[in-house]
Amino acid sequence: MMDKGWTKTTCPYCGVGCGVLARPKADGTTEVKGDLEHPANYGRLCSKGSALGETMSLDDRLLDPMVDGRTATWDAALDLVADKFRDSIEKHGPDSVALYVSGQILTEDYYVANKLMKGYIGTANIDTNSRLCMASSVAGHKRAFGSDTVPGAYEDLELADLVVLVGSNLAWCHPVLYQRLVAARKTGGTKVVVIDPRRTATCEIADLHLAIAPGADVALFNGLLAHLTSRGKIDQHYIQEYTSGFGDAVKSANSLSMEKISEVCGLREADIRQFYELFEATEKSVSVYSQGVNQSTAGTDKVNAIVNCHLATGRIGRPGMGPFSVTGQPNAMGGREVGGLANMLAGHMELGNETHRRIVQDFWGSPGIADAPGLKAVDLFEAVADGRIKAVWIMATNPVDSLPDADKVRAALKDCPFVVVSDVTRHTDTTQVADVLLPATAWGEKDGTVTNSERCISRQRSFLPPPGEARPDWWQLSEVGKRLGYREAFSYSGPREVFAEYAAMTGEENHGNRDLDISAYANVSDDDYKDLAPFYWPQRHGRGRGVTRFFAEGQFYTSDRRGRFVETPFRAPSSRVSSDFPLVLNTGRIRDQWHTMTRSAKAPRLTAHYAEPFLEIHPIDAEKYGLEPESIAKVTSQNATVLLRVAISDSQRPGSVFAPMHWTDQYASLARIDSLIASHTDPVSGQPESKFTPVAVEPYAARWFAFAISVAKPELPSSGYHACAPIKAGYRVEIAGVEQIDDWQDFADQLFALGSENDEVLTYRDEKSGQFRFAHIKDGHLAAALYVSKTPVSASRNWVANLLGAKLEPPERLRLLAGRPGEDMPDPGAIVCSCFEVGVNQIVDAIMKQGCTSVDDVGACVKAGTNCGSCRAEIGKLIDEKSVSKAG
Repeated sequence: MMDKGWTKTTCPYCGVGCGVLARPKADGTTEVKGDLEHPANYGRLCSKGSALGETMSLDDRLLDPMVDGRTATWDAALDLVADKFRDSIEKHGPDSVALYVSGQILTEDYYVANKLMKGYIGTANIDTNSRLCMASSVAGHKRAFGSDTVPGAYEDLELADLVVLVGSNLAWCHPVLYQRLVAARKTGGTKVVVIDPRRTATCEIADLHLAIAPGADVALFNGLLAHLTSRGKIDQHYIQEYTSGFGDAVKSANSLSMEKISEVCGLREADIRQFYELFEATEKSVSVYSQGVNQSTAGTDKVNAIVNCHLATGRIGRPGMGPFSVTGQPNAMGGREVGGLANMLAGHMELGNETHRRIVQDFWGSPGIADAPGLKAVDLFEAVADGRIKAVWIMATNPVDSLPDADKVRAALKDCPFVVVSDVTRHTDTTQVADVLLPATAWGEKDGTVTNSERCISRQRSFLPPPGEARPDWWQLSEVGKRLGYREAFSYSGPREVFAEYAAMTGEENHGNRDLDISAYANVSDDDYKDLAPFYWPQRHGRGRGVTRFFAEGQFYTSDRRGRFVETPFRAPSSRVSSDFPLVLNTGRIRDQWHTMTRSAKAPRLTAHYAEPFLEIHPIDAEKYGLEPESIAKVTSQNATVLLRVAISDSQRPGSVFAPMHWTDQYASLARIDSLIASHTDPVSGQPESKFTPVAVEPYAARWFAFAISVAKPELPSSGYHACAPIKAGYRVEIAGVEQIDDWQDFADQLFALGSENDEVLTYRDEKSGQFRFAHIKDGHLAAALYVSKTPVSASRNWVANLLGAKLEPPERLRLLAGRPGEDMPDPGAIVCSCFEVGVNQIVDAIMKQGCTSVDDVGACVKAGTNCGSCRAEIGKLIDEKSVSKAG
C-alpha cells in the first residue's frame, strides 16, 4: 500500500504492534514515522521504532546460503537440509528432528513451519523463543478461559480508573502503551499501582509502588482475593452464572494471613492494604502484567492468581476492565495463533484434543499428524544435548544467548550432528555453531502479517527488495517440504495464499466453539491482502467486524463454558539464596535495545544511553561487597561468571541486583546474562525462571581501565573486560584488564592497527598516576583515541565520540588529550533522550539556567521527552535532584 512513496507497515520490535510509515530515500537510507491511522499507536513511536531507518544497512547481513562456512547455492543448501532431516527421520524417527522459531517471524512463516512439522514430518518438536516470554500467560489463559484468549483491548487502559502494572516496566518495554496511559492519567485521573521489586521509570506515574520481594506475586494476589471475599466485594451473580471453582480458590487464598503475606512480599501491611482497598473500590480496573509475572517457576499460578481476582469481581470483558498480558515480541501472538508452540495446533486448536487433530489433519490432507506434545524450548535443547535430537533448524533467534544455562546450549549445538540457522545476520553467537546458514529477508523486505497483544492483525509490507540471495522464511520451509516429498501441500506462490489457507482453517467446524476465527478472510484476494487494514479477531465469515471483548457474559471456551477459578497456593522460587550466592539476580530489557542487539545496535543513538552491560545494585549491597561506582563487577552463579559495569542505584531493592539481557559475545567479552540462569521452568508452561537467580558479586581486580574510539572496529583483547558499541563515525570501546601492560603505545597500535608514517600521533603519559592518552590524526582528521587510567576513565565520552572523523585544529587537539571540552564547547554529557540525542548536561542547563521546573518545561526547551517519553522519568529525577541542590 503506497501513498506518496510511503509504505504502511508494522514495527518489528515489541508486542504493541505499532503502525509505521516507511519510505526509502535516494541515499539508500529509510525515512520512518508513525502511522497516524494505526489503532495501536496513532502515530506514536518509541526510541527504537523512531530509529528503524538507521538499522537498514547491509553491514553483517547474511546474503548467501552457506554450508560449512562456504558460499553455496540455494539448491545445494536446501537439498542438504532435506537430506539430513530425511536421513534422521528414517533412522531415528520424526522426534529426532526439531524446529526452533521466533516471535520475529511472520504469521505466514509460523503457519508453514507448524504445518511442515506437525502435519507432514509428524512431530510436535517445534517451539519458539516466545516460550521464554509469554508461555505462562498462554497456560494461565487456557486454565481459566479454556483458550488462549486476551479478553480486552488497549483502549481499556484509557477507559480504566485503576491500572495495576505487575512485573511490567511499561515505560521502557512498551513505551507507546505507557504514553497512552500517561495521557489517560492526565485527562481522566487514572490511578496507577506498580508492583515491581525495582523502582523503574514506570514508577514516575505510580500513585503506589509496591517493591515486592522477587517471586512473591502469588501471595499478594491470593491475599487480594481473600480480602475482596471477606469484604463482600465480589460479584456473586457473575461467579454463580459464569464460573466454577470459586470456593476452592478462596480456601487456598486464605491459607496465608496478612502478617504472612507481608513477610513473604517484604512489604508493609499498610501498603498492602492500601492496594487492596484501592482495587476493592475501583470497578474499572485493568491488571497489566508482563515478564515479571511470566518468567517464573510459578508463572502460570501468578497469571491465574491475577485472573482469579478479576473473575471474582466480574471485572473482565467490559470497557476499562480485565487482566491484560502484554507480550514482548512483535508476533508472539501470531505464533500462538498458528500453533508455534510445541503443545498447540493452528487456529488455537489443541494437540491433545482428538477432534481438533482430526479437523487439522483433514484440512491439510496430511498423511498423519503429531499426536503428542513436542519438547518445549528448554527441554528441546536438553534433547539436543543428550543426543535425542539429531538435526535442528533455528529461525530468527539466538538461543546461544537467550536460553537459560546458555553455555550448555552452545555446547549442545556444537555437538549436534546437524544445525541449520536461518537469519538475517551473518555473525551471531548462534550462527557460529551452524552447519548451514540460510539468508532470510529482514524487516522492510518481508511481507505478511503479525498480531499484537490486543489481537490486532496488521500487515508487515516490503518496501525494499531482498538483498543478495535472501529469501522469506515461509519459502525456505516450503522448499524443504517439497524436497521431502510434499510438493502439492507446500506449493505456495506467496504469503497471501498462506494467509488465506490459515484464515480458512480457523473457521473449519467452528460454530463459535473456538475463540479464534478469521474465516472472513478465507477468500482474500491479492489486492485485498495488499491493502489489508489492521483488524481485530474474531472476524467470522458473514459476521460484522469490530473490536470484540470476551467473557463479560461468560461464554468461556471450557467444556462447560464456565470460567475456571484456579487454586494457586504460594510456592517460593525453585532456586534459593545462600551464603555462597546471597543476592537475587533479576534480568530484563533496557529502554533502547532489543533482544540480542542484532538490529538495534546498528543505530548509534540507541547505544548512546547504555553503551555497555551493567549491574544495577543498591548502595548498601555495593558497600557490603566492595563495589565502587563505575568499577567492574564479577557476577557468579552456579552456572557461569560474567563481568559487568557497576551502576549503584537506590532504585534497586536491597538484596537484589539487575542486569540487562541484551549483550552477546559480539558486543562484550563476558556478558551473556542467560549463561548465569538455571534451567528451572514452570511445571505447567515450561517457561524459564529468568527473574530469580542466586548470584555472588565481587570486584573485578582490574589494574587498569581504558576508553577508546576508532573509525575502524578495534582488535579487542582476548582476555579481560571489554564492550564495544557503534557511534556515528565508528566505534567506542570500554576495556579493563588485570594483566600488566608495559608498553601502552604498542597496546594502542595493536588495538587500532592504524600505523602510517605520514599520520600524526599525539600522546600523553603520567607514570605516577598510570594515565596514558593517545590520539591518531589521519589527514588532519581524528581516526582513533585512547584514554587509560588506573581507575575508571574520566572523560567526556559523548563529546570525544563526536570528534571522531572530524578535522581537528591545534586547540582542539589539546582538549582531546585532556578528554574535556573548553568552556566555549559545551559537552552534552551522557545521553538521556535518544530520540533527539539530548545529554544530561543539556537537561541540567535547562533546569538550572533556563528555570525549567517540569518535564514539559524541559521538553519545550531542549525537546527531550517530547517523542516516545521513555526518558521522562530520568528527566523528572534530574529536576528533583537539582531542586534539592537549589534549595540547599
